[in-house]
Amino acid sequence: MLVEVRVPQLSESVAEATLLAWHKKVGEAVARDENLIDIETDKIVMELPAPADGVLVKVIKADGGSVKSGEVIATIDTEAKATTAGAAPPPVVKPEPASVAPTPAPSAADARQDARLMPSARKIVEEQGLDPTKITGSGRDGRITKGDVLGTAEKSTAPISTGKPASAASLPQAPSAVNVDKLLGGRPEQRVPMSRLRARIAERLVQSQSTSAILTTFNEVNMQPVIDLRKKYQDRFEKEHGVRLGFMSFFVKAAVHALKKYPIVNASVDGSDIVYHGYFDIGIAVSSPRGLVVPVLRDADQLTLAGVEKKIAEFGKQAQDGKLTIEDLTGGTFSISNGGVFGSMLSTPIINPPQSAILGVHATKDRPVAENGQVVIRPMNYLALSYDHRIIDGREAVLALTAMKDVLEDPARLLIDV
Repeated sequence: MLVEVRVPQLSESVAEATLLAWHKKVGEAVARDENLIDIETDKIVMELPAPADGVLVKVIKADGGSVKSGEVIATIDTEAKATTAGAAPPPVVKPEPASVAPTPAPSAADARQDARLMPSARKIVEEQGLDPTKITGSGRDGRITKGDVLGTAEKSTAPISTGKPASAASLPQAPSAVNVDKLLGGRPEQRVPMSRLRARIAERLVQSQSTSAILTTFNEVNMQPVIDLRKKYQDRFEKEHGVRLGFMSFFVKAAVHALKKYPIVNASVDGSDIVYHGYFDIGIAVSSPRGLVVPVLRDADQLTLAGVEKKIAEFGKQAQDGKLTIEDLTGGTFSISNGGVFGSMLSTPIINPPQSAILGVHATKDRPVAENGQVVIRPMNYLALSYDHRIIDGREAVLALTAMKDVLEDPARLLIDV
């Protein structure tokens, strides 16, 4: 019996996806629920499991193809027998430049090593022509991460074109793997296509700035009370909850505290209507190998500090492993972006539509400040609240940011909600 392999249902906001790399060739046996191919959307990379046991007898869409929800991309024969070579050519063949030699079929050892490649790592390995058998994996069960691959790529001596830019298909597509010494050795150029995620980020940021009246207000916060609280309870907190007590949980709780006082900052615009949300789903900007993603803390007001820290840690690991789901990245009524982890002192974050505000958190540094007529040194953090001036007036924005500042400088206020 022939079984069709279809692209899974994508989210309503995702029109198309991209096929990254087939893990099976035509003629090879497949097992039910075995990952056949990685599919990249503008939000996540997902695995497509085989719908049945059998043999892959037809590949309709090759690597790099654009697909839509429900589209048939391959066929499995549940009654066929696998070929011994497992290398029958798929019906879709991408044209190769005449100067490029065909890639030899991988050995059994190569296949086992390839199976340990994370999706983001596999993409760079293929683009850079690296040998995965010579890369030591640092991930769980020895899986090869993007960092492992980039460490190898930095040692590569592959030449970079110094003439007219070649087509995007013939050049490396991972800017982080560029050989800087060679790139700066003359006047070379390197052209790479945007990933689907990067293109989507660009589209949404332009959309945000062209459809919202973005304004940013700033304030400074003395983080000493939070630092003292963390220092006092850090060990007991980690022993009790199995997670470190970080700063982000305090920022999340401070944001929720302010949003309750000023609901318009938690609202969104829908046409000519203002939608007030009676819940607090906080998006947390997280850096991943594919770019910036914003998983959402659902009902953040109902989470404890430990609950927030555990969820953020989980999001961070899932982002690095490419395991975030569309549901993790959908929705949100307010966002927090922490540029401080990279050393940023100050920034003006861009609103994540359809939200109407975003909090930018920055590096906490010792700075001279005036207290009671004296200059003293305090660990200060500059907060930035960008807001949509179409529905949020300056008064509400400033008061909301001040409310966050107040509870961070006196965390006990979170307990009595004042």
